[in-house]
Amino acid sequence: MNLSDITTILYDAVAYIAVGFVIFFLGKLVYQMVNRGFSIKEELVEKDNLAFAFAHVGYFIGLLLAIGSAIVGPSNGLVQDIIDILVYGVLAIILLNLSIWLNDKILLRKFSVKKEIITDRNSGTGIIEGAVSIASGLIIFGAVSGESEVGDWTHGILTAVVFWAVGQVALFIASAVYQLITPYDVHDHIEKDNVAVGVGFAGALVAIANLIRHGIAGDFEGWMPTFTEAGFELVLGIILLPVMRFLTDKILLPGQRLTDEIVNQEHPNVGAAIIEAFAYVGGSVLITWCL
Repeated sequence: MNLSDITTILYDAVAYIAVGFVIFFLGKLVYQMVNRGFSIKEELVEKDNLAFAFAHVGYFIGLLLAIGSAIVGPSNGLVQDIIDILVYGVLAIILLNLSIWLNDKILLRKFSVKKEIITDRNSGTGIIEGAVSIASGLIIFGAVSGESEVGDWTHGILTAVVFWAVGQVALFIASAVYQLITPYDVHDHIEKDNVAVGVGFAGALVAIANLIRHGIAGDFEGWMPTFTEAGFELVLGIILLPVMRFLTDKILLPGQRLTDEIVNQEHPNVGAAIIEAFAYVGGSVLITWCL
């Protein structure tokens, strides 16, 4: 690699980073416009609201993943790549904010998410909202990162939106399964500010999204093959949840019951919940490596 190649690589990298910051800034503006009832600066700096910090950072991680989908694909030249990043970045901002809205209305429908995060500073709820954004970012990453025709945004946007919608349905299914395999009411304990329950639930959502990302990633070969692959990955994920929870009980937390550590003591064991979340995410990573 000669000096000219190195200069070109550095020039392109700086350009991509600059465009990424532009998208991040737009994402922050849209997030504030959608959530006019509070000030981001006030929550982060003046109130030191940790719950909001979890939710907000999760939003930016999801946005980063979505932006990365346009960067990691085959290069079509610097100018075209920058246009792609801008197009899919704006799309990601829209979809991520829709994901948060759906999370409020469906996933955590039994209470006011905004109240829990802004008023009660419930970190468990903030972690889940952040996880929803990360999960959506993973799904967008899988939907966009495949090879497409130069400037073929109509098809790219269509597939991204369809797979994002399918991914949201998958998250709702996963959340219902997670509730079935836990011997306690997830929503009830989250509303009671049980951070440990929120951490475990968040890990399950990210794990499912990672499997969906793997199922829809790569070049688009048709709706049916992609849906079949994504459905297969979702089934694996649904099987993964109870299996990994059982293994966490028997292997990662020997001599202790996970439920007792998370809900049946005065101070819920957040460390045990982190291990549970790791088991879900780690299991999903192993599955994607093996398939």
